[in-house]
Amino acid sequence: MTKLGIIGAMQVEVETLLGEMEGRTALEKAGSTFYEGNLAGLPVVVVQCGVGKVNAALCVQVLCDCFGVTHLVNTGIAGSLSAELDIGDLVVSRDVMYHDFDCVHFGYPYGRVPGMDVTAFPADEALLGYAFAAAEAVNPGHTKVGRIASGDQFVAEPGVKQKIIENTHGLCTEMEGAAIAQTACRNAVPFVILRAISDKADDSAEMDYPTFERIAAHRCAQVTRSLAKQLKAAEDA
Repeated sequence: MTKLGIIGAMQVEVETLLGEMEGRTALEKAGSTFYEGNLAGLPVVVVQCGVGKVNAALCVQVLCDCFGVTHLVNTGIAGSLSAELDIGDLVVSRDVMYHDFDCVHFGYPYGRVPGMDVTAFPADEALLGYAFAAAEAVNPGHTKVGRIASGDQFVAEPGVKQKIIENTHGLCTEMEGAAIAQTACRNAVPFVILRAISDKADDSAEMDYPTFERIAAHRCAQVTRSLAKQLKAAEDA
C-alpha cells in the first residue's frame, strides 16, 4: 500500500495540508511532530522538519523507520537561479545536488559525497511526472523540471548566487532537498522535490521573501495535494 511522506521546512509550508488531512494523529519524535492521516484518500505522514540539511535528513529517516513510507515529497520554497524563473513559478526536481559539499581536493567531483555513486540524486520518474502535471494544473505554463541545488545557506548575494550556478547548473537553491534526496536514496525510497520560487536569491531577497513566502508555500501545498490524489488513483487502477 502506498504511503506518502510529505516534508516541509517551515510551518507555512505544511499548515494548509494539515488542515485538509482526515483522521489525523500526531507523534512527537526527535524534536518534530509527525502527523499521520489521509490526504485526498491516500495515507500520508506530514512533518515540518525545520530549516537545514540535518533537520531534513533526520525527518526522512524517522519517516522510513517509524512510519514505513513508500514515497517521499519535499514541498517548499526556493530562490531562483535562472532568469527564466520568476516569483511564484514552480520547479520539479529532475535531480538534486549539494552546492556546499566540496571534496575536490580528494579527487571527487564538486558536490559529490564520498561513498555515493552519483553527484546529483535523481528523482523518481513517476513522481516527477505526477508533480509536473499537478504543478501545470495549478499554475499553467510556469513549471520547469531541472536540477535543484541545496546548502545550509540562505542565498542573498549575487556573487554567491553566481558561484552556485557555475558549480551546479541548478534552476533554484534551497536548504533541504539534497539531504532529503540522499537519505531517500540510502533507504531506497522514491522521492521528488517540489519548489515554488519565493525570491531571486540575490540582493532583492530581503524585500521579496516575506511578501511572497506564503503565496509560494500555499501553491506548493496545492500541487502536493494533487500529487497525493494521483498516487491514490494509480494505486486503485
